Amino acid sequence: MSTLSHETVERLAEHLENAELQAHDVTKITDEYPEMDFEDAYNIQWAIRRRKEARGNKIVGMKMGLTSWAKMAQMGVEEPCYGFLADYFSCADGAAIKTSELIHPKVEAEIAFVTKKALKGPGVHVADVIAATDFVLPAVEVIDSRYRDFKFDIKSVVADNSSSSRFVTGGHSRPLQHMDLRTCGVVMEKNGEIVEMATGAAVLGDPAASVAMLANMLGERGEELPAGSFIMTGGVTAAVAVQAGDNITVRYHDMGTINMRFV
Repeated sequence: MSTLSHETVERLAEHLENAELQAHDVTKITDEYPEMDFEDAYNIQWAIRRRKEARGNKIVGMKMGLTSWAKMAQMGVEEPCYGFLADYFSCADGAAIKTSELIHPKVEAEIAFVTKKALKGPGVHVADVIAATDFVLPAVEVIDSRYRDFKFDIKSVVADNSSSSRFVTGGHSRPLQHMDLRTCGVVMEKNGEIVEMATGAAVLGDPAASVAMLANMLGERGEELPAGSFIMTGGVTAAVAVQAGDNITVRYHDMGTINMRFV
């Protein structure tokens, strides 16, 4: 249960959002509030979301993080975390992404879902996700934790909107019934050199399981994934650090290619 007052939640939301908007780092918030729990962390994240919506930003999707079993074990957590995607996070295929607006960006190749039916937990499972999916498509997330030296714990990450920053979509959308996402191969190139290779099974064994988990986690707060939701299911590849001058290309089996450059 929550340990932080409403006033503290709102203050920390302003603190973390200012770090994102002004591209400056901060120390992890559990240093000051070691007693905070996961409910507190998500309360802060949702307060950041409300701040953006109050200024006229649109929430255009959701993302899952820490969807690799190995990464969860490394962080000492038993389930992934989620975050939201604001409209200005979205970048076109081939975009020039400004590093001056970011702190220490890293890129992850992902597989995204777009739904045609609502999903609301508890009790959502992979078959529900398959029935509710309109199509899948390639995506690349640019994560950018606001915490100094990329040092944090999971509660601080959740509060910081799970390091959400920018994302790029491209390639070709595909109906899910024609895809086995578990065996979908992904190759990431940085400046023409292969730096990561993986398959969709890296995400909880099946990216559809990530969508089911998100719906169930949202259901705990009385929220749902409405029809038409865009969901990034988590990093298929490890996160690769980028800086100005870098070019990233990600190739997906049967779903095309995404490109971006950092300036």
